[in-house]
Amino acid sequence: MKKETEIQVCDCTVIHTETVAGVSNQMPDFERLSELSDLFKNFADATRVKILWALGINEMCVCDLAYLFNMTKSAVSHQLKILRMSNLVKFRKDGRVVYYSLSDAHVQSILAEGFEHVNE
Repeated sequence: MKKETEIQVCDCTVIHTETVAGVSNQMPDFERLSELSDLFKNFADATRVKILWALGINEMCVCDLAYLFNMTKSAVSHQLKILRMSNLVKFRKDGRVVYYSLSDAHVQSILAEGFEHVNE
C-alpha cells in the first residue's frame, strides 16, 4: 500500500498532444509568470502578511504598526518599502504623518483566499 506522501509518477510514454497544446496556448509568457512569482514572494514573509492584514482592516502609520507588532519603526519601514515596491501598499501624507493602506481590493482578496485555504 502506497503512502499519501509518496510522489506518483506516470509510467506511460504517451504524450497527450491536444492537452499539451491546449495548455500551452493558455500559458502566460515567462515574464508575467515571473512577476506573479515575485508577488507571491511578498506573502512568504509572516511580518509582511501581518502588516498587510492590519492594513486591510484600517490604514495605519508606521508608529501604529510598530506599536501593534512590537517592532521598531525602522523594521516596519523596511517591510513597508518592500510592499510599496511591489505595489501592495500605498501611502498618503497628512502633514508630517504618513498613512499606509492596501493598494487595492485585490490584495485583500489574495489574503482572504489564502486564509480560507489554510483554514480548510
